[in-house]
Amino acid sequence: MISDLKKSLLETFPDLEIKEQEPMSKHTTFRVGGPAELYITPKANQIADIVKRCQQFEMPFLIIGNGSNLLVGDLGIKGVVIEIGKNAGEIEIEQTTVKANAGAMLSVIAKEAAEHSLTGLEFASGIPGCLGGAIVMNAGAYGGEMKQVVKKVTLLTKQGELLEKTGDEMEFSYRNSIVSKKEYIVLSVEMELQKGNKDEIIACMKDLNNRRREKQPLEYPSAGSTFKRPEGYFAGKLIQDSGLSGYQVGGAKVSEKHCGFVINAGGATAADIKKLMEDVGAIVKEKYGVTLEPEVKMVGQF
Repeated sequence: MISDLKKSLLETFPDLEIKEQEPMSKHTTFRVGGPAELYITPKANQIADIVKRCQQFEMPFLIIGNGSNLLVGDLGIKGVVIEIGKNAGEIEIEQTTVKANAGAMLSVIAKEAAEHSLTGLEFASGIPGCLGGAIVMNAGAYGGEMKQVVKKVTLLTKQGELLEKTGDEMEFSYRNSIVSKKEYIVLSVEMELQKGNKDEIIACMKDLNNRRREKQPLEYPSAGSTFKRPEGYFAGKLIQDSGLSGYQVGGAKVSEKHCGFVINAGGATAADIKKLMEDVGAIVKEKYGVTLEPEVKMVGQF
């Protein structure tokens, strides 16, 4: 069936970037994960057709962006992985409106906005993900979040139907949106920013990125903050206060620099990271009665 789907897709899109048994370790910021049966990196105008074709061939598919919030199992992913990334990352700026396809990197959008003296996306300049993923989880940092700037989102249902929703209709909340609830696919986003002082915007972005470098273990592969912030607490502090700084399972480790980060300290497997997350969750629950909910999404076969 995979070969039939591949053949059908290439007949329609001869230039389609498509690979078989592609290691997901190449496409996740944890740098772990087994192979995807079929890995596709489409252009923006190919996505809807590819989704419909997967449905037609009854082939399960997973949409990913930059892989910055994913833990893929060591046994890989059955079916198709569709990366809305480098080939679907166009950005267009007109006055104070920024339109971008879902594959555009947040850091690149923030930089482009700064070049046009637009303020509102400074918080996003150091987030290592793409726009689609940022919409899915209402990404945020340093007091900013996507819900503050999103004006309109073009979505695709899993059945291949196109939808448009306003920012208010996106049901943004802490690390959540209507996208994950309804299993929509983000295609493009329109954001409304404000005119500002270019030098001040760039200085703010530099300051936030310096603070990020000082406090976060950016020198190691990770998926950023591993757990969501529990109401009334900070995940990193709970983990540190539980004596888990530096706690290690195989190549996976709780960062001593920031206990909210689980890092691949070298040679980690997805199983190592999953076990470490489970251990941390159990110990924090036992000590403080607080349930840590993963911010990292686990997919594939472990």
